[in-house]
Amino acid sequence: MKLIKIIPDSVVPKYQQIINSIEQALAQQLLKKNDKLPSINKVCMEFGISRDTVLYAYETLKKRGIVNAILGKGYYIKSTDWDFEERIFLLFDELNAFKETLYNSFLEELQQRSNIHVFFHYFNIDVFKKLIEENNGNYTKYIIMPGNMNDTAPIIKMLPKKDVYLLDQTNLHLREYSSVHQNFSKDMYNGLSKAKKLLEAYRRLILIFPGKKEPIGMVEGFTGFCKQYKMKYEIICNFTDEEIMNGDVFIIPDDRHLVNVIKQSKKQKLKIRKDFGIISYNETPLKGIVENGITTISTDFWQMGKILAEMVLNTKQGRIENASDLIIRNSL
Repeated sequence: MKLIKIIPDSVVPKYQQIINSIEQALAQQLLKKNDKLPSINKVCMEFGISRDTVLYAYETLKKRGIVNAILGKGYYIKSTDWDFEERIFLLFDELNAFKETLYNSFLEELQQRSNIHVFFHYFNIDVFKKLIEENNGNYTKYIIMPGNMNDTAPIIKMLPKKDVYLLDQTNLHLREYSSVHQNFSKDMYNGLSKAKKLLEAYRRLILIFPGKKEPIGMVEGFTGFCKQYKMKYEIICNFTDEEIMNGDVFIIPDDRHLVNVIKQSKKQKLKIRKDFGIISYNETPLKGIVENGITTISTDFWQMGKILAEMVLNTKQGRIENASDLIIRNSL
């Protein structure tokens, strides 16, 4: 009990005094890994404070990774590393070039003020659920990319609402949560609208949309644009070695299909821009070089990471649509 000191008339809240006492004991090496903390009941009786106050202090230490709760036994020191005020659970859908840009921006903006643990669900709802269940209560903030998967809302609702931030994609079932996200329907429509004069030189627009991980908003924006301006269009779910017709423009969300289209054009000895066009979705450095430059519709992933970090550091709530733009290059 000598580990914990509480001054009744202090302006510092009692729960914070408990946290400060544990941190001081760690700094003075009075506590080491696997040491047991005084029980909640003992602290309550010793200082005449509520159980909720002690529980809140211990749970805060748990979220920061300092202590661990063992059912039926109590709270134990898990780590002596307590330099970070924030412990962040970051759940990506998958790893790719533009998600790496987002992560690096987020990391740079935090300036090593938080401890971040990164996980991936790869669009598997069972993995998604397992990761959230296993890590619920262990972090101060939860940043989640739900992707386009169904049934994520009931799983996310297991977490404290104020500590959750959604990233990249969101939906109506998740509108109560803070987010930095793309508006795929609007971004697709606006991007194609900016390219309208160039697109009028072609015969047909083709969206390659597998639909497994791509947001349906892309289809809505694409069809909305084509119908608005009475352009001939088609939506296909795959492209391997199909024949490219002169005058086609391909809108390609998946980079694997981008490679397939370029390879097929070389087989047919077609010239990009002159014989057919390409608009790729999501900017990467390589797209500024491949085939003398590929036109892209893309959100600003660096800005997305920066905005997210600012929200987390300042505990801001809100729903923010990240900016998107058309980058015109040699493929159109």
